[in-house]
Amino acid sequence: MKVELFIPCFVDQLYPETAFNTLRLLEKSGCKVEYNSKQTCCGQPAYNAGYWDEAKEVGTKFLNDFSENTYVVAPSASCVGMIKGGYNDLFTNTIVHNKCRSLQTNIFELSDFLVNVAKKDYFGAELEGKAVYHDSCSALRECKIKAEPRQLLSKVHGLEMLEMDDTDMCCGFGGTFAVKFNAISSAMAEQKVNNALAKNADYIISTDLSCLLHLQGYIEKNNLPIKTMHIADVLCNGWLESTEY
Repeated sequence: MKVELFIPCFVDQLYPETAFNTLRLLEKSGCKVEYNSKQTCCGQPAYNAGYWDEAKEVGTKFLNDFSENTYVVAPSASCVGMIKGGYNDLFTNTIVHNKCRSLQTNIFELSDFLVNVAKKDYFGAELEGKAVYHDSCSALRECKIKAEPRQLLSKVHGLEMLEMDDTDMCCGFGGTFAVKFNAISSAMAEQKVNNALAKNADYIISTDLSCLLHLQGYIEKNNLPIKTMHIADVLCNGWLESTEY
């Protein structure tokens, strides 16, 4: 099937390898992937900061950059959640109302698409160690994703998945929240990482790199024996060394 790949600006600038791994997973699932190099941002930073006019301008470009009748897949539940929810505030009863609704129906976070649309959950990945999965707020509450990442990770050779306490609680990032309320944000990251360490986990895995960036910062600051990984990087681990893009 044909898929348009949406790589959020956050991933493009800071985690390009995760973008390539998303492409690899989609291709291994039998998809014909197209990438519009003119794509930029979904408008979420401006929207969350209260600048809705600016967010609408960026969102309008997003709607023009993607097709309304093709699957769109992104390695970010946060951005997908913005489009599925935030765009209701920006584009309801506007000239692009119908196109927006069509795109909202056809856009998927990666794990959701792999399990529920492509019907694939095994990719031959290998990763030795113990891991916990962090339910990001956007994945769980906006995209209603919970079982899909766990199903995919259960098929990774050598990986023991454990459930940590309060897995569905926020990590403390929240975009500008981490800047405006630094002390609270840091305390929430501490709680999340401590819950993972209590399970003797080697990895914290999630669908959202924004959460993982926040947690990894706390981990490195305190020199803790654990690391973060995006689910796309886990699912490609052990089989992509010879693949070049």
